[in-house]
Amino acid sequence: MRESLQFYIDGAWVEPAAPKRWEVINPATEQPAGVIALGDQTDVDRAVAAAKKAFRSFSRTSRQERIEMFESIIAAYRPRRKDLAEAITDEMGAPAEIAENLHALIGQIHLKTAMTVLKDYKFEQQRGTTWLMHEPIGVCALITPWNWPINQIAAKVSPALACGCTMVLKASEYSPFSAQIWTEIMHAAGVPAGVFNMVHGDGPTVGAALSSHPDIDMVSFTGSTRAGIEVARNAAPTIKRVHQELGGKSANIILADADIAAAVTAGVKSVAHNSGQSCNAPTRMLVPASKMAEAIVAARAAAEGIMVGDPKAGVEVGPVVSKVQFDKIQGLIEKGMAEGATLVAGGPGRPDGIDKGYFVRPTVFADVKNDMTIAREEIFGPVLSILGYADIEDALEIANDTPYGLAGYIQGTDPEVIAEVASRMRAGQIIINQAHPDPMAPFGGYKQSGNGREWGDHAFEGFLEVKAMLGHPPRGTQEAVARTEALEPAK
Repeated sequence: MRESLQFYIDGAWVEPAAPKRWEVINPATEQPAGVIALGDQTDVDRAVAAAKKAFRSFSRTSRQERIEMFESIIAAYRPRRKDLAEAITDEMGAPAEIAENLHALIGQIHLKTAMTVLKDYKFEQQRGTTWLMHEPIGVCALITPWNWPINQIAAKVSPALACGCTMVLKASEYSPFSAQIWTEIMHAAGVPAGVFNMVHGDGPTVGAALSSHPDIDMVSFTGSTRAGIEVARNAAPTIKRVHQELGGKSANIILADADIAAAVTAGVKSVAHNSGQSCNAPTRMLVPASKMAEAIVAARAAAEGIMVGDPKAGVEVGPVVSKVQFDKIQGLIEKGMAEGATLVAGGPGRPDGIDKGYFVRPTVFADVKNDMTIAREEIFGPVLSILGYADIEDALEIANDTPYGLAGYIQGTDPEVIAEVASRMRAGQIIINQAHPDPMAPFGGYKQSGNGREWGDHAFEGFLEVKAMLGHPPRGTQEAVARTEALEPAK
């Protein structure tokens, strides 16, 4: 049994103000994986006060000082990758190999990427007689989800540190143990006291306290669009910056010149990856109507070939995170059948031979219409909808007919057609022919998928304020030197 009964505030592990325990369930076994303490307003106040105090000095650190800090964090991170992976498997069910070689690895990648950007980032620049400064925004609340726990922590903490901000992390109470290990890494690396703080808690209590706190300058939130709306409402009275990465219902347009069987197979596997618990999953597959029958054959074979089971036993797909999530997915599968979509593979219930754990059968629906519930709502499970289209104009109409806009996918061979389709998809990131992730590519969405961008140099913008000094003399001139000397006290 894992335990995380203390919070990390001002460089030390401290007891909660009013201890309240939360049992974390292993979704593969439905048995307790461990227990954490949940915080309250008092704990949040202590953590924010520590971050506010630390900001005075940390915001003035040099670029080189922060680079050296990143080197220490990365050195402390490497030997903990396996620990992180094991925690992720226990708390949210990711298969062991994926947990270590993707979930845990990507945290290290975000740290390295932020350090690389930091080395050359232009925090100051002259434009005519105006001097522009990009300064750290202040104390940041970082609220992260359970589906990619370390990815989202690293994607927020790394640019915040690089920009000179201080912060309070609230990880999901469903995946708290990887956050505990991340915090141990920060402590081992010698991150200055108060710069990084962590308080466990749920959204309505700790999340709300952070997003509404008057001394929080910026909230970075990843989660559902419903929860994102509440974060924005809580933040509104204090006019703090709110950066959100929310839900998605991404379209995967398979063009007529694509290898249908290969493209459909890749699309099915992409949806099932991480048990379908990815906000950018290509859950709406668009195929030429004339090739629907061919797509169905390929999709059925792909779905039925996916190994689902014990995440510690070398499978491709583990459980979904919780009973709440399992029940929601089952309800939406039933809804798809009731609304008349063709069930191609999977369906309600657990996979054959599995009688416990929150395991979902990889499910494919065909002949889906874009007004069906399964085409509109984010299911967040291994469930794919296949829709037919008449021509490219029809495909784009369907793809963009969604309140979301996080990602879009295109598979085909004609570069000019691909470029035209990509330019007209209303989404923040377009993945062409199953391109590999790029840690420098901005990640974020249009419409109800959020605002702002994470990853790479674009991530820095959310953690910086811009100050314009009009009439400022160019740096390095005799006039600037004379002005500086005039400000110095007389000897």
